[in-house]
Amino acid sequence: MEFRRLRPDEAAVRHYVEELWLPYRRELESIVEGHALAADVDLVAAEVAYRLKRLAADGHRTWIAVDGLDADGSTDPVFRPDSDGDLAGFVTTDVDESPAVFDRPDRLTVGDLYVRESYRGTGLVDALLERAVERARAVGCEALSLEVDVDNERAIAVYERHGFETDRRRLSLTVEGD
Repeated sequence: MEFRRLRPDEAAVRHYVEELWLPYRRELESIVEGHALAADVDLVAAEVAYRLKRLAADGHRTWIAVDGLDADGSTDPVFRPDSDGDLAGFVTTDVDESPAVFDRPDRLTVGDLYVRESYRGTGLVDALLERAVERARAVGCEALSLEVDVDNERAIAVYERHGFETDRRRLSLTVEGD
């Protein structure tokens, strides 16, 4: 398994969105209430535009796990949409810098983590989380953080198995219009 960094290249981002992000979001909308995708939007075009902006930010990284590539020894390989190999999963991270007024270390936030069903149980989730830990160390972050939906029991179990603990709750309230 090779890990390839997604860069702000439209063809690469489109391939990632079509092959990994959209299946991930379709699966998530089927198991987690509140993750329905818009019916009146070109999902691929909208997500490609969004991802291109995110990838241009210094603190953001998206790593794609590609199965079937020959190891090339590179420490920062770039994802190319024409590469051979199966896209097996991905992890996104962002640096959350602590404002000077708070006495807390910077942390790395895991935004999304996904492993295709055929790769579940292979240790790929462990490797993707390790990629996030490596990134945290590289940028001087002392902690990883993430959010997970309360009804996504499988994800919660994975994160708890890796030592994540609940340290905050986010509450939501639906505001009805006039």
